[in-house]
Amino acid sequence: MVSSVRARAALAAALAMAAVLATGGLWLYTLTRTNLLDNTTGRTELAARKVAAQLDTRTLPPGGRLPAPEGGVDLVLVRDAAGRTVATSGGPQDVPGLTALRPPSGQDSRSAVLPPARPGAERRAAVVVGTPGPPGAHDPHAPYAVYAMTVLSDVDDATRATALGLLAGAPPLIAFSAALAWWVTGHALRPVTAIRTELAAVTASELDRRVPDPGGADEIARLARTVNDTLDRLERSDARQRQFTADASHELRNPLAAVRSRLEVALAKEHPDRESVAAALADTERLQRIAADLLLLARLDGGPAPRPAEPVDLALLAAEDAARRPAPRVPLRLDAGAPVPAYGDPARLERALANLVDNALRHARSGVLVRASASSAAAGDGWAVLEVTDDGPGIPEADRARVFERFVRLDADRGRASGGTGLGLAIAREIARAHGGDVRALAAPDGGARLELRIPSGRRGRWG
Repeated sequence: MVSSVRARAALAAALAMAAVLATGGLWLYTLTRTNLLDNTTGRTELAARKVAAQLDTRTLPPGGRLPAPEGGVDLVLVRDAAGRTVATSGGPQDVPGLTALRPPSGQDSRSAVLPPARPGAERRAAVVVGTPGPPGAHDPHAPYAVYAMTVLSDVDDATRATALGLLAGAPPLIAFSAALAWWVTGHALRPVTAIRTELAAVTASELDRRVPDPGGADEIARLARTVNDTLDRLERSDARQRQFTADASHELRNPLAAVRSRLEVALAKEHPDRESVAAALADTERLQRIAADLLLLARLDGGPAPRPAEPVDLALLAAEDAARRPAPRVPLRLDAGAPVPAYGDPARLERALANLVDNALRHARSGVLVRASASSAAAGDGWAVLEVTDDGPGIPEADRARVFERFVRLDADRGRASGGTGLGLAIAREIARAHGGDVRALAAPDGGARLELRIPSGRRGRWG
């Protein structure tokens, strides 16, 4: 079994060349043989007609001796209606099959190739031309037959030489085509070998390696660029994973250390005070929130199985979220004059909205506004939009994309003191993207920050 691409290409080239040579050789052999035979037959017929023309104008030559024919014709003879030879140019007269050669009805000539008279003899091209008897003959109207024959040795030799030449030239040509295909394929696949070698050297500790780009715009160059793009994404993903692990370890280490120290203090006392136990409980709850957020992000990253899409009213979700906050730190207002329909997972969308509102309440000075609206699109389905606006310090333009990264806090001390995990906005963005939308940070008209969650109103995305 041929497993190598070079071997398969060489074999295919050899087979293709063999097929071309076989077809072309057969065509050339047939064409050469036919043309030579037609030329020989034409010369032979011409010699016969010259003698027939002489019979129409004069009597037979004395003694029945015809002049030697031209054009390589070997024999010309004339026979009367009784089959007697009345004139000849010399040579054998008793040729097998010659007597049976007669012009067909309505025609004055006929040609044929006579088989060899004996094994090893040569074939002959014979032509018969019918003509009336010569003037002065006993019965000038009785039909005479003029026969001309040419030995086909030259035709057979030429066709044999052509066949031998084709048979002798075929193996070198087939071998040359296979060798050329082998060389060309090897030259073309040389960059693939370099790509495979370099790709095999890529390990978890050497994700910065890249395969060589041969340049150009062919398939191999595009393959190299695709592989390098994949390695870029893999390296970025690995870097994000390492950073995520480091951030998660850092976030978990502080509450664990606090819980341990508080419990050690409580145990050192004969009667532990409620304050130490309550503080340890608060730190434990913080650990639970971080673990729950990490688990949710892991599920979102892993691509959970799509859930059946349900009709969702974003305005109703916003109203229910506001109702669950009876006494927020600052007033929370809702602006939703009409239902805002969409499709998705209500629980996930509710969690995304809650995270946006929690973030706004954490930074607002005097109030938070939640607005639900529908936005039409130029083509296809429209959008369902949730906006959460606060009047806090706002988000600098340079940080509006970074705030959605995991464990990012623009005010780290304040975030930890208020119980934030640094994962809320990242979770909201992943939920929105799973629904075919996104979350972005914008500047509020009167200062502060405006976070906009936008998802398609139709059935698109993982839950749509």
